[in-house]
Amino acid sequence: MCRHLGYLGPAVPVSALVHDPPHSLVRQSYAPGDMRGGGTVNVDGYGVGWYPAPGGPAVRYRRAGTIWSDENLAQLCRVTVSGAVLAAVRSATVGMPVADTACAPFTDGRWLFSHNGRVADWPESVVDLARALPTAALLTLDAPTDSALLWALVRSRLAAGEGPAAALAGVVSDVAAAAPDSRLNLLLTDGTALVGTTWTHSLWVRAGGGAVTLASEPLDDDPRWREVPDGCVVAADVSTVDVQPIGRG
Repeated sequence: MCRHLGYLGPAVPVSALVHDPPHSLVRQSYAPGDMRGGGTVNVDGYGVGWYPAPGGPAVRYRRAGTIWSDENLAQLCRVTVSGAVLAAVRSATVGMPVADTACAPFTDGRWLFSHNGRVADWPESVVDLARALPTAALLTLDAPTDSALLWALVRSRLAAGEGPAAALAGVVSDVAAAAPDSRLNLLLTDGTALVGTTWTHSLWVRAGGGAVTLASEPLDDDPRWREVPDGCVVAADVSTVDVQPIGRG
């Protein structure tokens, strides 16, 4: 069911998040510790997004396949430094395409987005939610996947003026009502704020030293890691972490 992470703080080499820690995202791709019955490995794609300049648009690199076999990415991450990063490895749901365009992070301008989980009874369960989107949003989905549709739903709320936490919580609530038993752990950042949800899957937060990290699993044995309770939205920046329950429709 995928693994992902988001980071805000002092600029660091991207490899310090994706490759170097003892339980890095690369390791989680082949030896995840907490998939909760949602698969065994995450080998169907990967992606990394970051911000070359504060306040500027995001840059994204994503590929189908296994993250550990991409030496180009390893070299890129060693020399790329950023204070805001979102990265993911993918375990594709049966029947969904394995392609570069199906991999997180999804992006639009300054936004980066990732989904860890699945929409139950896809696609019939969310036809009504999709029908409410502008036709152009559906015609320009990155891929015919549940994650890409979730991103379109989030973008629609952001465009309507909702804040990041409200947008994610609203999409989780709507999709959970339409498709019970879905797994809806979402991550979203614009380079200054970092927002995540927990919905039947794991998410951990580490804060301190002017930095905050949200991750599906702790990257190391740092005692500052705390698990976010299920059914919550967590909104963070480099100085604050706020956890609130998501309404269950």
